[in-house]
Amino acid sequence: MEGRILAQPHLYAIGIGSNRPHGRYGRPPAVVAAAIAELDRAFGLFDASPILVNPAAGGAGRDFANAAALVESALEPAAMLAALKAIERAFGRRGGRRWAPRVLDLDILAWSGGRVRSRRLMVPHPLLAHRQFALGPLAAIAPGWRIAGPLTARHLAHRLARRRARG
Repeated sequence: MEGRILAQPHLYAIGIGSNRPHGRYGRPPAVVAAAIAELDRAFGLFDASPILVNPAAGGAGRDFANAAALVESALEPAAMLAALKAIERAFGRRGGRRWAPRVLDLDILAWSGGRVRSRRLMVPHPLLAHRQFALGPLAAIAPGWRIAGPLTARHLAHRLARRRARG
């Protein structure tokens, strides 16, 4: 357990997605709502964005329900990632191919401790500035969170929306 618990809790921004129904919770928006409740139970929820339905990215097939949540935890980022993967498994997520339909996907988008770079984890999420389905919900609940140097979630979401409107 050494190195897994921090001296003080940090705030984590968690991206939440689902594009497969769950036997207990139902359709993807209800799965996301249940995941938000589980994050609240496990860590203490500060805030959660509205749940949005977005077109699937890559080859994931079905549309996704997405949201973002802010939670507080004393876990260091690698341990937080392991805890999130355990929640995914509890919801029935199984390993498989990339971009496959999934009942639940939890990602660390950012954390108040700054940048993390390792073989298994990069925080802020390396594709966050290019993913409206993650950036939009984060900007709704933490618009001033600095993601890339001076650039905030609000700024990056606005920039991405402008790019999409032009293209």
